[in-house]
Amino acid sequence: MQPQVARTLRLHYLKQPKVGRQASRCAGTVVAMPPHHQDVNGESGEEIMTFSDNLVSLRANRHMTQEQLAMLVGVSRQAISKWESGKAYPEMDKLLIICDLFTVSLDDLVLGDVTQPAPPAVRPTSQDTVLMHDGHDGYNGPVSMAASLPSQPVMPNVAQDMTGYDSHMRQFAAKISLGVGAIILGVGLAQFFDPANSVLGSSPANDALLFIVLAIGVLIGLALLIPAGLSHDQFMKRHPYIEDFYTEQDHNHAANLLAIGVISGIAAIFMGVVVMVFADEALHVDDGWPAAIMLILIGIGVTSIVYAGIMYARINVDAYNNHAEEDEQGQHGHNTDQDSLTGAVCGIIMLIATCFGLLWLFGIISPNDSSMFWICWPIGGILCGIASLVINIVKRQ
Repeated sequence: MQPQVARTLRLHYLKQPKVGRQASRCAGTVVAMPPHHQDVNGESGEEIMTFSDNLVSLRANRHMTQEQLAMLVGVSRQAISKWESGKAYPEMDKLLIICDLFTVSLDDLVLGDVTQPAPPAVRPTSQDTVLMHDGHDGYNGPVSMAASLPSQPVMPNVAQDMTGYDSHMRQFAAKISLGVGAIILGVGLAQFFDPANSVLGSSPANDALLFIVLAIGVLIGLALLIPAGLSHDQFMKRHPYIEDFYTEQDHNHAANLLAIGVISGIAAIFMGVVVMVFADEALHVDDGWPAAIMLILIGIGVTSIVYAGIMYARINVDAYNNHAEEDEQGQHGHNTDQDSLTGAVCGIIMLIATCFGLLWLFGIISPNDSSMFWICWPIGGILCGIASLVINIVKRQ
């Protein structure tokens, strides 16, 4: 809001009777005021508290850190810091959350002085009494939930999961790992119907069954991956800051789970490769069921590794907070040079992989066999991961 508009609204507000101003509650309209201002009615000349001053005072009285307030309001710690320094102002929904959290009116928070004691309550009329019996306070309609909160919030000695972060991350890990595993498993099961060595023998249904099984696996995987990704993105927007509540025991348990998951996953992948090599060398069969068993074991191994990795990453709350802050900056057009460079390099890699895949598919690269054209995209993804790691290391140095 422009300073001239804010000044005009403030003049209008100061001309109202004092009782009328006190009667206005959190259902009012937000006016974002300049960082520093004086009383402009020319009578007292005393300094009026700003929103940033009021927020600092309220937070200090509740012995609350910026991190704790950020978690309760659903913003980053940097946003709280900007609000308190007067560099930025919250939106209406955040102001209402702050009002409800500290049990103050919107007028007092934005235009008033929360350090001054509230005036004695006006004796309600008979009409006000009826409204209050109906669940109204006589001014705002329904009484706010903040009225039932204690005047001093209970701050636990041990940090707790107040946002459902742990439950969300467990579901996220399960859905992502199962989604990836379902796609690989679908590809593996489809190999049982490979026309070159199908379990049904020479049958006209092999091609149809191969496509159906493959499509089912991909659809199940996407049905798990896409909602999980969208849900995680929304969670990060609602909770850009999480207070670290994990104990040393939680860290040890996650480390053990990571070790077990990675070792068992690698073992499953190794067993799949052994089956494929044995079938090729001893049985002279490399299509059909050997490839299916190998891909099924690879899918199990990848699922185990992905699940253990996400479960271990969930306890790194600092990385989550940094990632959420980077996403918020990216949404406002503040992408870093590293992000831009990584995106450009990965885009070039995947475009080249797509070109090779299409050339392979149409027989230009390998006229005799184009069945492995799809491998260009996994290789491109691996190269993107390598490029991202290299760029990250170079930038840090």
